[in-house]
Amino acid sequence: MEFMVVEPIRIRHALLQIFTLGMVITSALIIWKGLVVMTGSESPVVVVLSESMEPGFERGDILFLHMTKDPIRTGEIVVYNDGREIPIVHRVIEVHERRDSAQVDVLTKDDRMLYTNGQLWLQQHHIMGRAVGYLPKVGWVTLVMTEKPVIKYLLIAALGLLLITSPE
Repeated sequence: MEFMVVEPIRIRHALLQIFTLGMVITSALIIWKGLVVMTGSESPVVVVLSESMEPGFERGDILFLHMTKDPIRTGEIVVYNDGREIPIVHRVIEVHERRDSAQVDVLTKDDRMLYTNGQLWLQQHHIMGRAVGYLPKVGWVTLVMTEKPVIKYLLIAALGLLLITSPE
C-alpha cells in the first residue's frame, strides 16, 4: 500500500523539477531577447576568443555590445560578422564615408585577410555592435566548453543528475 502512495509523489516531484527547469530556460531566453531589444545588437554579449585584441582585451573577456545609428568612428571596438560562423572583435582603424549616401565603409585592424574573398571594407550591415563595457576573464567558462566539448557534456550530465536526485 505504501508503494502506491510513494509513486505518485515521485512522479509529481519529477514533473515539478522538469517544470522548474523549463522556467529557468524560458527566463534566460526572455532576458536574452530583452537585452537584444535594449541594446539594438543581435548579440549583446560576446566572448573574446583570441589574443588579437591584447593588451586592451584578453582572451576570455566578455564584451557588452550596443548598436546605435551614430556613425562608426576610428578607434572604436566593433564586433562584425561577414558570413562566418563566429563573429570577430577588432578595432576600427579607418572609416570611409560615402558622399552620395549615409553609407560608411569600415576597415578593422589587420582584417583584410579575414574578410570574404575580394572584400576590402566592411559595410554597416556587417557590424553587430560596438563594445561599451567588459568583464575580464569571465568568458573562460565558454572558452573551455567550446574547446573541450567533453567538459560541456559532463557539465550537462552533472546538472541533469543533480536535478533528478535533488530532494526538493
